[in-house]
Amino acid sequence: MKNALVWICRILVGLLFIFSGLIKANDPLGFSYKLVEYFEVFHITFLDSLAVGIAIILCALEMIMGFALLIGARARTTVWGLLLLIIFFAFLTFYSAFFKVVQTCGCFGDAIPLTPWESFGKDLVLLLLTLVLFFNPDKIKPLFSRKPGDVALAIATVVALGVGFYTYNFLPVIDFLPYKIGANLPDEMKVPPGAKPDEYELTYNLKNKATGETKTMTDKEYMKTGIWKDSNWEVVGNPESRLVKKGFTPKIVDLNITDMQGNDYTQEVISNPFYNLIIVAYDLNHTNDEALRTLNTIALNLTENYNVRSILLTSNSAQDVLALEKRYKLYTEVFFADGVPLKSMVRANPGVLLLKNGTVINKWHYHTMPTYDELVKAYFQE
Repeated sequence: MKNALVWICRILVGLLFIFSGLIKANDPLGFSYKLVEYFEVFHITFLDSLAVGIAIILCALEMIMGFALLIGARARTTVWGLLLLIIFFAFLTFYSAFFKVVQTCGCFGDAIPLTPWESFGKDLVLLLLTLVLFFNPDKIKPLFSRKPGDVALAIATVVALGVGFYTYNFLPVIDFLPYKIGANLPDEMKVPPGAKPDEYELTYNLKNKATGETKTMTDKEYMKTGIWKDSNWEVVGNPESRLVKKGFTPKIVDLNITDMQGNDYTQEVISNPFYNLIIVAYDLNHTNDEALRTLNTIALNLTENYNVRSILLTSNSAQDVLALEKRYKLYTEVFFADGVPLKSMVRANPGVLLLKNGTVINKWHYHTMPTYDELVKAYFQE
């Protein structure tokens, strides 16, 4: 009976760790953004520059230890590592949920968004399963002898790290973000007719000016009882708002494209019926200058020869853009947007989106950006 329980826990924990690590390794840059949020919460922002490396290593560790558990390699070391990892993750998700600081943990990347409490509940279940293994390491029998097991583990390590490095340099293999290829951005921003918005409940703190008595009631109770008609009762402080029921939320809610004067160009940019080349450099201070120069030249040639509208989108200030123009002439129009949606558009700095009639035709990391001739052959030759 105990052997069966250990096998069940072994399979569940191993597969879940591999799945969790693989999903995050599919988008290590996105996971690093989440780590930066945690660094800010715990005042360890000196680690920000190491966030990508830490993200790749953490993802690899999950996959490696999950695989090691499944094949039974180095059981005692593996269960110790798994236990420490799950305690660490459980602490983070509890802290996020209780103190309401990081509202999505990134446990399964953007593939399966979880609230902090959902993440903490998942971690508790995983912790219980891991404890069963921790207290029964002798029952985790290896599938291979020591040497073949170590070879398999070494191969798994290379693969796990390789996945993270590959997707960091060449974009996620599977794009779970709303700006994925084939997505129509105007549609992703719409609220369909009849869709219900979020429902909130207000809580009032009341005090009787005559007796000093205090009461707490919801907005519905406040109106139903008619206490608001009684001048002796006054609302103390600001009402507290609580989400009661989640309504419909468009996939894109935070995209606002403006020019240097603050004029809104969002719909004009994303709804252009012709080809739009969107160069996304959310942080000009850390972008790849050589790639930006190459993209700028491609943009010039496409504009002159095929009348393609070319746009540089950034979250930097107008002063930063003017400084960039001093370094080399920009042939693109420049617009501004918040860094959060820009980071979601393409996991590269710079990255490129090809839009037509609001639809993402293709997108590229600057490492995989096609040449001008390749772009013309693929999209602009009749």
